[in-house]
Amino acid sequence: MTVQDIRTFNRFYTNVIGALDYSRHLYAPYTLTESRVLYELAHATRTDAADLRAELSLDAGYLSRILNKFEQDGLIERGPSQRDPRRRHITLTARGRETAGLLDERSSEAVGSLLATVPAPDRPRLAEAMGTVRAILSAGRPPRRDDVVLRAPRPGDLGWIVQRNAALYAAEHGFNADYEGLVARIVADFAEDHDPHLERVWIAELEGRPVGCVMCVRDEAPGAARLRLLLVEPDARGLSIGDRLTEAVIDFARGVGYRELVLWTNDILSAARRIYRRHGFVLVAEKPHRSFGKDLVGQDWRLDLHGSAE
Repeated sequence: MTVQDIRTFNRFYTNVIGALDYSRHLYAPYTLTESRVLYELAHATRTDAADLRAELSLDAGYLSRILNKFEQDGLIERGPSQRDPRRRHITLTARGRETAGLLDERSSEAVGSLLATVPAPDRPRLAEAMGTVRAILSAGRPPRRDDVVLRAPRPGDLGWIVQRNAALYAAEHGFNADYEGLVARIVADFAEDHDPHLERVWIAELEGRPVGCVMCVRDEAPGAARLRLLLVEPDARGLSIGDRLTEAVIDFARGVGYRELVLWTNDILSAARRIYRRHGFVLVAEKPHRSFGKDLVGQDWRLDLHGSAE
């Protein structure tokens, strides 16, 4: 293979996806780069300018102009970060989330139209070829935090959440099938009846496969949201995926107006508890119980979303 081979393929692929022909229409009234920044703010929990600049390899002045435009359009709000006063915390407004959702929907429709032109028998070969390109070009480099993408669930992902929760908790903590039943009910309730404006699921994806998940759902208490089913695959730990998923829930819950975020866990889940504590959750109650075939200590944790705002 030569440099010219890659450049030829690059030109071919650019033409196929139509980036040169309809990107202005697809992302109007924003450019492709502006839309990518908006996507990162909505999906990748990049919540300050320094992180966005590093993730997208953008010039500081160019990114600043984009963020100024977003602020003028009412898409974002900026404020000082409590963790680092030298940084500015960026959050999407309701209008920003709506705009990001519209652009994401247009992009998905465009890709779907492209995929519709591929005969069904050829799609597995196409997926395999794309996976081969990713694997070869990233060979020899260990996964990095930035390789992980947080995205919305696709068909089959909710079933994956149930299966992986059941398998991992059985292997790591000896939980029996009662736990799988609990997770299945939680996921089924979400699938059958959820408000997409107030409830959401995130899938963490690495190299084309799901490696983590979390849910944000309405709680019974007025003004409260509940974090549920945080999970990270063992071979993907060490990439801050649990922190990123938790940050995604916190930012979403705060952005849609919840006053507090609550969760229930067990004392044996020490890694998860460290994540919750790092993000400002406070342990408010403990109670021994026997569930899932084990003697456990259940814990209720709470995060005041107004008091913890960045």
